[in-house]
Amino acid sequence: MPTVSIIVPCYNEQATIGTLLDAIFRQTFPCRDMEVIIADGMSRDGTRQEISNFAQTHPELRVSIVDNPRKIIPAALNLAIAASSGDVIVRLDAHSAPEPDYIERCVRALSAGLGDNVGGAWQVKPGSSGWIAQAIAAAGAHPLGVGDARYRLGGAPQAVDTVPFGAFKRSLIERVGKFDESLLTNEDYEFNVRIRRAGGVVWFDPQIRSSYYARSTLVELLRQYWRYGYWKGRMLRRYPETIRWRQFLPPAFVFSLLALAVVALWLPAARWLLLIEMTTYLFVLLLAGLVEAWRRRNPALIIGLPLAIASMHLAWGSALLWSLLR
Repeated sequence: MPTVSIIVPCYNEQATIGTLLDAIFRQTFPCRDMEVIIADGMSRDGTRQEISNFAQTHPELRVSIVDNPRKIIPAALNLAIAASSGDVIVRLDAHSAPEPDYIERCVRALSAGLGDNVGGAWQVKPGSSGWIAQAIAAAGAHPLGVGDARYRLGGAPQAVDTVPFGAFKRSLIERVGKFDESLLTNEDYEFNVRIRRAGGVVWFDPQIRSSYYARSTLVELLRQYWRYGYWKGRMLRRYPETIRWRQFLPPAFVFSLLALAVVALWLPAARWLLLIEMTTYLFVLLLAGLVEAWRRRNPALIIGLPLAIASMHLAWGSALLWSLLR
């Protein structure tokens, strides 16, 4: 049986790190064959104390912390990999909670040769109990918010562009290199691009399941998707062929709004086009909110879902355009 190193980038995650460690401890894969390496960006809250408390009460699972003074995710991943010793590396997130058979299924898929990097489906959960947090979680699993991403929507086992929390053999690092520390976000996608360019397979298995705790407020969501969009733009400068239709639509929408708004200063027809575009967009979002509110029996989604999806589109699209134009 292979040994497994679970690597986790972390910064100020006192609220969720215990949930992750509990989920790892409950894995069907033997604790004696696992280790957890947490690369911490010098947290200022009680994150390290939470980790220390867990390690003291669960000595069966090896848990260690490495310092990440640069406080960026790809550096954290590389530091954790360097400190690890397992045959298989599993990347998890401090906002996640894997299902009990997560590690076992990842190892099984790798052993069967299904992919070079394997991962599964997210169940997006609210980061808090508030109505907007519930709406943000619903938006994170809605096709209007995330397009056709398999790991968010599910589907049959298949080769895909990317998976969120990949598991791979240590030898893969020797083939394609470590995570790119020039990208502060989108490091997973870029890593998977190099795997596919090297002839490897990124494999999605819907039975490999984990929960992901979404942001709790619209401000946090806007910051998150601005960061995603900006660094997606930096990555596209290097790999322009990797753009997908679902990634193209938000920046195209933002550009059309800006262009029509400028032209509308001189041409009345542009004002009508801008009004039609905005009205159609709002109608589609409100319709999606109504349907989701009925499906989930949650009236707050009538307004909350459109707010969350619009925040995702506008922040991501604007940031990507800004990144490409800089």
